[in-house]
Amino acid sequence: MRLATVTFAGRRLPAVERDGDLYALAVPAGTDLAAVLAAGPDAIRDAAAGARERLVGAKLEAPLRPGKIVAIGLNYLDHIREAGTARPERPLVFAKFPSSVIGPGEPIVIDPDLTQRVDWEVELAVVIGSRLRHVSPAAALDGVAGYTVANDVSARDLQFSDGQWIRGKSLDTFCPLGPVVVTPDEIDDPGALRLWTDVNGERVQDSSTAEMLFGVAELIAFCSRSFTLEPGDLLLTGTPWGCGEFMTPRRCLAPGDVVEVGVERIGLLRNPVSARSDT
Repeated sequence: MRLATVTFAGRRLPAVERDGDLYALAVPAGTDLAAVLAAGPDAIRDAAAGARERLVGAKLEAPLRPGKIVAIGLNYLDHIREAGTARPERPLVFAKFPSSVIGPGEPIVIDPDLTQRVDWEVELAVVIGSRLRHVSPAAALDGVAGYTVANDVSARDLQFSDGQWIRGKSLDTFCPLGPVVVTPDEIDDPGALRLWTDVNGERVQDSSTAEMLFGVAELIAFCSRSFTLEPGDLLLTGTPWGCGEFMTPRRCLAPGDVVEVGVERIGLLRNPVSARSDT
């Protein structure tokens, strides 16, 4: 199933996409998509089966507001090669603040007083559906509620000058998510998905999740050994080659740009870039 969060007639609703149309999920008022996903596959199917209200003109929002965002650095072999770094012996884990999340069509806002080197990173994002602690790789995918698309927008100057990555990765608007969450029954192998980025219509990233050094199940198992993953948490699995920071000459996002990131079988996430306004 393809599940979404939308704004419609002044209401914020979880929805299901069928044949290109959106329908309100049959859930109690006030239920958000994260709660639907945490209820499990049977509850999701029931909510979708009862979806009758067609939401014509609904606006797509970020599918969910994660409890926490766990991200993985240097997890694509082609990105490791372009960055000229050593292959990590274990997953490189960092965090993004949930306050950085925006949805489809919302602007990525650059504050020129903070950063001059803003970069794009298409990523497959994994939505956790159950509480996971010390889970094995063999059982890890059973705890996945779905997959979505993320853009791990990064202020490279802050990332590298701070000596740790949280601030440069967590500026407001620096985590676009969407357009939908696709349930695992529609993605049999998260390690075989094409993903790409276009900036102003130019293809700058084009790769496959087959380039991941550590696969989704291994990442979930690794993280769950150190901290509990809760329903509604988000795992960003890394980005492939094609980041602007490592191009010659270096390329950075600027106000007026449009960034489109996509993952096969999930969809396309489009966001304009704007400058901070003090008004």
